Amino acid sequence: MIRTASRLTLLVAAVLAAGARPAPAQIGRDTIRLPEIVITATRLPVPRAQVASAVTVLDGDRLRARGITHVLDALREVPGMAVVQSGGPGTVASLFLRGGESDYVRVLVDGVSINQPGGSVDLAGLSIDNVERIEIVRGPVSVLYGSDAVTGVVHVLTRHGAGRGTVRAGLRGGAYGTTTADLEAMGAVRALGWSLGVSRTGSDGVYDLNSRWTSRTASGALRIAALDRGEAALTVRLADSRLRYPTDFTGAPTDSNQFSDGDEQHVALEAGRPWGPRIETRVLLGWHRASLLTENAPDSPAETDGSTNRTGLERRSADLRAHVRLDSASTLTVGLAVERQDFRNALEFTGSFASGDTVDAARTDRAGYAQLLVGLGPRATVTAGARVETYRRSGAAARALHSAATYRIGFNLRVAAATRVRGTWGTAFKEPTFFEQLGGGFATGNPDLEPERARGVDLGVEQLVAGGRLALAATWFDQRFRDLVQFTFAVAPGSPNYTNIGGAEARGLELEARWQAVARTSLTARYTRLSTVVTDSGVNGSTFRAGSRLLRRPTHAASVAVEQGLGLPGSVHATALLVGDRDDLDFVNADPMTFQPRRVVLPAYVRVDVGTSVDVVRPGPGRPGLAATVRVENVLDERYAEVLYYPARGRTVLAGGRVTLGR
Repeated sequence: MIRTASRLTLLVAAVLAAGARPAPAQIGRDTIRLPEIVITATRLPVPRAQVASAVTVLDGDRLRARGITHVLDALREVPGMAVVQSGGPGTVASLFLRGGESDYVRVLVDGVSINQPGGSVDLAGLSIDNVERIEIVRGPVSVLYGSDAVTGVVHVLTRHGAGRGTVRAGLRGGAYGTTTADLEAMGAVRALGWSLGVSRTGSDGVYDLNSRWTSRTASGALRIAALDRGEAALTVRLADSRLRYPTDFTGAPTDSNQFSDGDEQHVALEAGRPWGPRIETRVLLGWHRASLLTENAPDSPAETDGSTNRTGLERRSADLRAHVRLDSASTLTVGLAVERQDFRNALEFTGSFASGDTVDAARTDRAGYAQLLVGLGPRATVTAGARVETYRRSGAAARALHSAATYRIGFNLRVAAATRVRGTWGTAFKEPTFFEQLGGGFATGNPDLEPERARGVDLGVEQLVAGGRLALAATWFDQRFRDLVQFTFAVAPGSPNYTNIGGAEARGLELEARWQAVARTSLTARYTRLSTVVTDSGVNGSTFRAGSRLLRRPTHAASVAVEQGLGLPGSVHATALLVGDRDDLDFVNADPMTFQPRRVVLPAYVRVDVGTSVDVVRPGPGRPGLAATVRVENVLDERYAEVLYYPARGRTVLAGGRVTLGR
């Protein structure tokens, strides 16, 4: 840990020294500088100064300028967020926010969820192509978004287009057989704005055997604004991928032909209409479909054992809400939501263990919610909301109706011209998965499972110094989780293997600083101190052990990012990410008597990324622009693993260029 901290200190000092040199070109806006208006925290376009929640906004153009291509890498620097990926590009990537479970973050694309029923989400293939911005709300947000929004929401928003029209094409390649090609176009004609983006990415993993990922993405948006008659926006995102991977559940690279194919379609249609100066109604219709095929055929003619796993899910949702302006500073929001979830999983084994099992189910969620945002003079706002949601499985085997009631209150107080205090207190819930309710394979489900529940509180302060050139923020949070669904084989035959018996706590501190040193140099720093503990293990298992910290959540995490303008039009970016030690499970050295995996501690690591973008030819009337880009990931060639026995890539050098037509 001392070696890791020393390397981080030396790197930061070197980057700061470089950043102190003057440069005539002005750089763009820093990615953590929040815009004046945010939407996700209240489902209203609200000035940032009125938002009670802890919010981070990442700008899509700034992320692309740094060479970041996927949402999971953009989220690594967000306070309280831990991104865990099982190896190289394309492998399963999970989110842990403020110590919660990996299925406690609701991920939205243009307002529509991409989580599986029950909350899990894999962000490995979600690119930032055609993305306008990403809004992250930390803390319980089930009042507005229902199940899965236990520790927060990640909202990816697509560009709608503006201006006379711009076309950009890029190509990049480098180490590990990495290639990326993308094309994007956008523009507007009177009241109609549009955007389009397509990309293809390919990259090798860290193994010489059966290790390759390819992904294709296409997205588009149309938005029409008819002034006093309202507006409507349609967004579409399509993606498919193939991941070849040689590892078994222990991380051993032994398989020569195992692969998984993924396919997703996502559509969101949102429309709003004002009914006079005080009332606006909005409707959001969503459709998300995803399928995953995992196949492990015999590796040789002498081997007969194999398996095929097919999973398909579909979510169809509708949300109707009304915003009633009570006065110039107060708004009441009331809404109704309904969602249909369809899930199917078919698992088949061949050879000596020939067998099969299928889970086929549907569930309907219905909810009513309300939120009141009240302005108390020019310095204070208060937010209060509540939601009641019910869900029931479809079909003859459906059991009783389950329900969950949640609430959230918040305040925002400007105690001085440059000082703001904010806080929230609320509850959240997560529905069980279909496997937990219905079972599958060797497990028996429990139709009577209750939702997992949480209670969270946070308190933050933000301070501007030196006329706003230095912005400081600190947020303390405390979250309690109960009724966690636990699995055990220690039950009578035919009895449910899943029960609501687990409990855990997570608390910590998030620190942020942004320093605009000069017009061409900026520095941002973030630090998270996290403490987690299992309060009720429920069963004598390895995943939840009373008194132990939760798995794969680092106690300490920090990042430092510096951007320096260049003499030529362009900039240099450097980011250092420190991830502290964290617990994991060792299945290779499991207990030979009980087969329980052994707990281990993964060491801390530092990852450093550096990139530059330089305009070789600036675009002009009748003249295309050309920019050269270089990005080096893991500059120090740090050897680390986010999941035990699944190593991350070493130093990766990527170079390319981008052509721009239009402004």
